[in-house]
Amino acid sequence: MEKLRLKQTRIQRGFTQQQVADALPTDISNYCRKENGYVNITKAEWKRLASFLQVPEEEIYQENEATLNNTFFDNSSITNQNIGIPTAVFEHLLSYISLLKEENERLKSEMRRS
Repeated sequence: MEKLRLKQTRIQRGFTQQQVADALPTDISNYCRKENGYVNITKAEWKRLASFLQVPEEEIYQENEATLNNTFFDNSSITNQNIGIPTAVFEHLLSYISLLKEENERLKSEMRRS
């Protein structure tokens, strides 16, 4: 479920996703997945977010219902599918996959220029 209260507060306060990601700290792709409801936000992260945005936690908090746990791998999403991988490990793997994709695109671009 998309975290609309968090997103609206961030925008109203004039912060970019990158600025909020830096405050957590996490990378922007992981923060984007959190804000869009694909990855759960921990209790500690909710506290950091509220502190950074200078609002009460209750003003931005919404229940975690990460949607990545509902479908198997397809070309549009990656999910845990309750296969016993701890959430923190799964989130780390998703971040690493994202970094690998970026590096792959960078290398492809370099090869085209050569």
